[in-house]
Amino acid sequence: MLRNPEPLYAWEDPPAQARASADLGDQAAQVAALNARYRHHGATAVLEAALRERVAGSIAMVSSFGAESVALLHLVAMADRTTPVLFIDTHMLFAETLAYQQEVAERLRLTDVRVVRASAAALEAEDPYGALRLSDTDRCCDLRKTRPLNAALAGFDGWITGRKRYQSGTRAALEFFELEEATGLIKVNPLAHWSAGDVRDYMDENRLPRHPLVAQGFPSIGCAPCTSRVAPGEDPRAGRWRGQEKVECGIHIVNGRVVRQGDAT
Repeated sequence: MLRNPEPLYAWEDPPAQARASADLGDQAAQVAALNARYRHHGATAVLEAALRERVAGSIAMVSSFGAESVALLHLVAMADRTTPVLFIDTHMLFAETLAYQQEVAERLRLTDVRVVRASAAALEAEDPYGALRLSDTDRCCDLRKTRPLNAALAGFDGWITGRKRYQSGTRAALEFFELEEATGLIKVNPLAHWSAGDVRDYMDENRLPRHPLVAQGFPSIGCAPCTSRVAPGEDPRAGRWRGQEKVECGIHIVNGRVVRQGDAT
């Protein structure tokens, strides 16, 4: 499968740009055909196409092992438990999340969970005291999440996300397959049409283990220093970066770069 691994730059020769444009055109047609083919299918069929038929090429799943992650992880395990699962350890996660990640991986018999971390050299150079979050949460997330995941995804043609249409207005028309034109990566969104109730029902029906912090008032779970309990009646994401304008978390590729935007997992 063709993929443009790096963004184009102004100084590239015209033939190279033309070839890349042609490649993206082919991929856009491929994605459109996939969405037409699977328009009336469900999450299981989409995952089987991605993981067994490899319609999107070499693919990984990115998971936070957060509050709802186990539903998609279970679906992936049912389709192919050898699927690479990328888990970002920011060095600031709750101990409960780290324990839950191990529990779920063992329970679902996932055989290729890859823990993604910032290098010790990068942490020493940019956040030696672990205090960057106090002055610049965006830079902290870039250091501990964005760049490590960017590197981990470099060897794949696409990745599986847990995004759903109900999560925001910008996702109201979310398709099962998307093309990121700047990188050539294909995103697979098997739960695009699921509601919050669908996720809960699936977890109940399959008796999947809950993240222990959910019962303690944490319906949305990120790094420990930046996550607080949510009071009854509050928005489920109110506990993320409380007191700041920033309310988004998760990782997506925009304009050739992995950035934080919405809940990817």
